[in-house]
Amino acid sequence: MTRHKIFQWLLCVFLSVLGIGAVAPAPKIVLFLGNSITAGYGLDPSQAFPARIQEKIDAKGWNFKVVNAGQSGDTSAGGLSRMDWLLRNRIDVLVIELGANDGLRGVPSEVTKKSLQTIIDRTKEKYPKAKIVIAGMKVPPNMGRDYGRRFESIFPDLAKRNNASLIPFILEGIGGVRALNLPDGIHPTAKGHELAAANVWTVLEPVLRSLPGR
Repeated sequence: MTRHKIFQWLLCVFLSVLGIGAVAPAPKIVLFLGNSITAGYGLDPSQAFPARIQEKIDAKGWNFKVVNAGQSGDTSAGGLSRMDWLLRNRIDVLVIELGANDGLRGVPSEVTKKSLQTIIDRTKEKYPKAKIVIAGMKVPPNMGRDYGRRFESIFPDLAKRNNASLIPFILEGIGGVRALNLPDGIHPTAKGHELAAANVWTVLEPVLRSLPGR
């Protein structure tokens, strides 16, 4: 063996000991399943709250990849119809932000609740270790007090039933504030999404911290 080949062999051994060249572990996947709020309606996707969550994750140096599966106009049934496709790829954390459009359309609360439960069931069936985070939502007063009460109870009930984490109201401090919403009065501005990300992060951060290999 020539001196040059001996040197190459020793270098390979040295790099192997240090772990240099080893394949980095694949990031854990955080999937945001939602409607126009998650999609960032009216804004660049980089301004939507899931992208802001990715920034917070990156700032901590954690190995998570955020996937934005928001679709404007989606109901809980619409989200359910997309699950077979979405479940083709691994999900480590599922954040569900659905139900607002159900509420605006007056969909019976038990129908919305059943769709959301089925989303959770299918996810757990495919990925038993997946963590579930549920984003709470409210409806305008014109939907009626009784309907509003039943609707708002969907989210804490599901969280309790599935041992999931609950974001009480994702638009806390944003809904009804003109300066934080687009002219339609429904969809948050870029600043509104920053606040929504803060609401989400308060609940999501401990969930991510609890996962091994972050």
